[in-house]
Amino acid sequence: MRKAASVLGLVALVVVLSSLGLHSQARQTQALDEGGAPVFKVDAFWPKWLPNKWSMQQVTGIGIDPSNDHVWFLNRAAAANPDETGGANGRLDCCIQGPELIELDAEGNVVHAWGEKGKTEKWPAALQTVIVDSKGFVWVAGTGAQDSIEKYTKDGKLVWDFGHRPNADDKNFKENNQNTDAFVSKGRFQLDETTNEIYIINQRRVIIYDMTTGAFKRGWGGHGMPLSEITNDPLPKYKWTGGPPTEEKNLVPDLHFVEISKDRKVYVGERGQNRIEVFTTDGKFLQEFYVSPNTPSQRAEDCGGLYSKDFPPCGTTYKLAISRDAQQKYLYVADGTNDKVWILERASGKTIGSFGRNGTYAGQFHWINAIVMDSKGNIFTGEVEENKRIQKFVPVMANGRR
Repeated sequence: MRKAASVLGLVALVVVLSSLGLHSQARQTQALDEGGAPVFKVDAFWPKWLPNKWSMQQVTGIGIDPSNDHVWFLNRAAAANPDETGGANGRLDCCIQGPELIELDAEGNVVHAWGEKGKTEKWPAALQTVIVDSKGFVWVAGTGAQDSIEKYTKDGKLVWDFGHRPNADDKNFKENNQNTDAFVSKGRFQLDETTNEIYIINQRRVIIYDMTTGAFKRGWGGHGMPLSEITNDPLPKYKWTGGPPTEEKNLVPDLHFVEISKDRKVYVGERGQNRIEVFTTDGKFLQEFYVSPNTPSQRAEDCGGLYSKDFPPCGTTYKLAISRDAQQKYLYVADGTNDKVWILERASGKTIGSFGRNGTYAGQFHWINAIVMDSKGNIFTGEVEENKRIQKFVPVMANGRR
């Protein structure tokens, strides 16, 4: 009897300890800083070196495969330096230009790699965006005059071309905010698989097309104004004196991102105004908020471009990742001017924290231009200009027991 009681007692103790361990694990949450912002740390050894002596180039776009959390990134070769490609002719014992689209698994290994102008059908020249849809197709787009949105299989076979290119021989073609048949920049877009639609940000507007046929469906401008009311005249610049941009009702170029939340809100980033405007999917204006508003926006006088030697870059709203929790509580905004990731409360638009700073060490940024989050809460960032790299930031966890 005593032996049986001892065994039963031991079993009960094991069950209790196990349940406590499971309870503790279930309550584990992400650490927050003093401002209430989630905390991340860089994984300095991710990804692994690219194979075959491939060089890393400008990471203009990153997409997450929803089926397995694999990372697809654009390895844009437009600004490759000679010492990064000199191995192709045997001059250097390193570095050749690799494919411009690369898939990485969770450990940072290359799974697929393809994409090259002149070899991959309809491959864009000025690569900007890559998105992997729920059916496993890979969508790639560029901002060049003859670039468009292309749909490929994971092995690089072209499935569909969005088109809507202007006639290359039409020397008198002039873009405006009312024409929806043919236009130049289609490189920044988002998919809405719920309604089978493509959202494109172009000039001073959001325009939506059918994801299968390419037919135009609707569009709007700043604060929800109809396309017909969007001005085609130059928007006034402002002299930066340490404060925010002057007010502007129109969407202010360059528009840098369009993202759609689970609760069907559309977020549009205006690098020309340091602003994010929020709409319904029908274009009704909901709210606006600014990100580091006292930074000179791209609309400011003396604003520099990507390769300007005279003035620094301007604008703060380069790319956006929406958190993956049930409420999507946070917005993560990549700011390529201040070289930070700003953390905002999604409901209010209030900035509550940031991570990163200018530099070349792991965890720092030099011209961050891409950001996404996977289903596990890892953040991936991409940099252009000289840093040319992709980085991974993992959530710092805290014990959730009270």
